[in-house]
Amino acid sequence: LDWLIARKTGGRTQKATLQILLRLGLYQMFWLDRIPAHAAVHETVELAKQLGFGPQAGFINAVLRGYDRERDQTRKWLDDLKTSQPALGYSHPDWLCERWQKRWDPDRLRQLLDWNNTPSRTFARVNTLRTDAGRLLAQWRDEGVEYDFFRRDWFEDNLIFELKSHPPLAALPGFQQGLFYLQDPSTLLAVRALDPQPEETLLDLCAAPGGKTTYIAQLMQNRGRVVALERQYDRLPLLRQNCERLGVICAEVVHSDGPVFPELNVHFDRILVDAPCSNTGVMRRRVDLRWRIRPEEIERLRAVQRQLLNEAAPILKPKGVLVYSTCSLEPEENGEVVKEFLAAHSDFKLESERELLPLADGVDGAYVARLVKRSGQALAGPREKK
Repeated sequence: LDWLIARKTGGRTQKATLQILLRLGLYQMFWLDRIPAHAAVHETVELAKQLGFGPQAGFINAVLRGYDRERDQTRKWLDDLKTSQPALGYSHPDWLCERWQKRWDPDRLRQLLDWNNTPSRTFARVNTLRTDAGRLLAQWRDEGVEYDFFRRDWFEDNLIFELKSHPPLAALPGFQQGLFYLQDPSTLLAVRALDPQPEETLLDLCAAPGGKTTYIAQLMQNRGRVVALERQYDRLPLLRQNCERLGVICAEVVHSDGPVFPELNVHFDRILVDAPCSNTGVMRRRVDLRWRIRPEEIERLRAVQRQLLNEAAPILKPKGVLVYSTCSLEPEENGEVVKEFLAAHSDFKLESERELLPLADGVDGAYVARLVKRSGQALAGPREKK
């Protein structure tokens, strides 16, 4: 949008509100097919007048009508940009495209960028603590929900469904009754790698909003103990709300700045570290993320991720399972963090790891590593560097 504006204005910087108005008009003209161009121009000009930009109304009209006359040529320019300058053509920051160009060929890169610009699909997980797939599907049909089956190799059949069309979900009785949870299929991989069992004691180290916590409880059949720890205080209400709505009674929601809190005095059979990350695997769900994230943020997050693993290691029982997961596509946050952790903790071994890629798997990006603590190393911490 800004590239289009610059072409007609000689690259001159416009006032912020004026720039936004031009963006709105151009977006309607070239990205919203159901709005006639003359309507987009008229409404944008009228809005400018209402906002006190009457003297600039003629300028806005000229820019937009100029592009309306060049509509076919402009569409060709926009298509050509996707090949010649993919960062600009797909509205991604240059540094991120340059990073991804080192991993994927031009065609794969463009497919990923296009994926990020495509509206995300809506998926729901059946909550077997309250219902089963058959009863939920029958209720959905009564509630006007259109759905489709969705299968992948990391979860069982009839667990995840894609919602094709539906009334407002929060108003559905099935939602209010806790019969399902909205969740991308990629997020289930970490819980399946954790493999929680009934009667065990587990820790979900970064638990909010509760998708993985509630799925852990579901696999444990609500038998055992799940400590759902969240460090951000403002996210606790949603975590508690989701646990309550889904009927999770084996989870304890805890706020703490670290996992080693004396009041629990417990070691865990399994620990999930779903670490804060750059979120580059879920960029199409967070449309502003691409402009907020910076290269230096990845290094800062790596430090946080290493710290979380180091804090989890000593409170895991011998032979216990530690699962590390992110929704990042960046190797520095994924396999490299795990390698650094293993180099500092000889009492752990890597049992498996897997990366989900949007283009290969048709879901959000994710990384999951399953680590196992060797026996006889109950409280081993990171080794000191000599």
